[in-house]
Amino acid sequence: MAPPPDVPVAPGRWPLLGHTVPMLRDPLKLLSELRSHGDVVRLDFGPMPVYLVTTPELAWRLLAADAGKFDKGIVFDKMRPLFGDGLATSNGAFNQRQRRMMLPAFQRSRIALYAETTMTKLAVELADSWKPGEVVDFDRRMQDLALTISGRTLFSTELGDDALAEIQRSIPIMLKYVMVRAFSPKFVERLPIPANREFDAAAARLRRVIGDAVLKAREKGGDQGDLLSMLLLAKDDETGEKMTDRQVEDEVITILTTGAETTAVALAWFFHEIGQRPDIERRFHAEVDEVLNGGPALFEHLPRLVYTQRIINEVVRRTPPVILMRRAREDVELGGARVPAGTEVAVSQHTLHRDPRWFPEPGRFDPDRWEPERAAAIPKGAFIPFGAGPRLCPGHQFAPTEIALVAATIGARWRLVPVPGVKVFPKIKATMQPNRLPMTALPRTSG
Repeated sequence: MAPPPDVPVAPGRWPLLGHTVPMLRDPLKLLSELRSHGDVVRLDFGPMPVYLVTTPELAWRLLAADAGKFDKGIVFDKMRPLFGDGLATSNGAFNQRQRRMMLPAFQRSRIALYAETTMTKLAVELADSWKPGEVVDFDRRMQDLALTISGRTLFSTELGDDALAEIQRSIPIMLKYVMVRAFSPKFVERLPIPANREFDAAAARLRRVIGDAVLKAREKGGDQGDLLSMLLLAKDDETGEKMTDRQVEDEVITILTTGAETTAVALAWFFHEIGQRPDIERRFHAEVDEVLNGGPALFEHLPRLVYTQRIINEVVRRTPPVILMRRAREDVELGGARVPAGTEVAVSQHTLHRDPRWFPEPGRFDPDRWEPERAAAIPKGAFIPFGAGPRLCPGHQFAPTEIALVAATIGARWRLVPVPGVKVFPKIKATMQPNRLPMTALPRTSG
């Protein structure tokens, strides 16, 4: 298939490898420069061209308005051995059916239940475990906490201990190598290199223990107040069919791998950012002191944690997933460019979220840009941390709830102070993780 002749090629292309090396070496630099080259810009990954849109209008068309013209892209194809036919990788009518069946598990009443029984409880236990002046590996603690919350939300305690231990062991290994696998040529997956061996072994272990948990939950039956039992009980409104055990297994692995990591990374950057800005930290602490009144954060507190929510929006603006891939199902026109059926198309949240037209001084951490009047001026498609349209992440309410409850519960008890001399920067894996984030825990007295 001949590439569209009217799409500019991004600079930095290597012979044979295309933009694979720049993408793996410094994806943020590569993606941040694309906007200046056009509304649609071509990247080559080996022999495969990818056409990346750089404007909110085209991003919205790709993900929402014309979503039916696109399937998931090649990155999701490469993740199929891990995710199976979960929501992250499936397409068409099957994807729509699975989404219909899963949405009740993420409705507001269920999130309120998870908040009460799991999120706040585990955040309190973590805050109780620190000692004044202790230097905490904060990024790792947030990863452990998010994985534990996901595991306890998915599995009742009776079923979840073995699964939780394997989740904490295997998912960090898979996330470590997911970018290399996603953007490397196909033959690299078959090479007997350590990255492939570790990834495949972790995926096999995780699938085995999740499969065992699904079988036990199916035998037990009923609603156990966890996500897993909701998935097992779910029926398609149109056919009355339930998910098979394999389908439930695929969705559980998808939720664990995509959801926990996003939350952990956001919580780590939340406290890093306010630790750099005493003015923002003071406003955050004043709000949690007033709203929580000395107790932990509860679901009913969320509407009053207004400034906390603005900080969260600013965190996910600055540290979103790096790229979303799609594949054209038919010939389409994007920004004046002809894109033939079968072409890989992409949108980068990093590119959109750093556009100075919508986010003045995009490198500045500014929660006040999310005041209602300013936020209303941001066009549709410019801020898409959880995607958009019919494939909007089903956890788009679950994740901000968890982040807010954990951040407020910790912030009511502790100041997390950056360790002098430690350079913190994003390390791109599946998400923009901090390279390392030691922080000193200092107790505070509520205002």
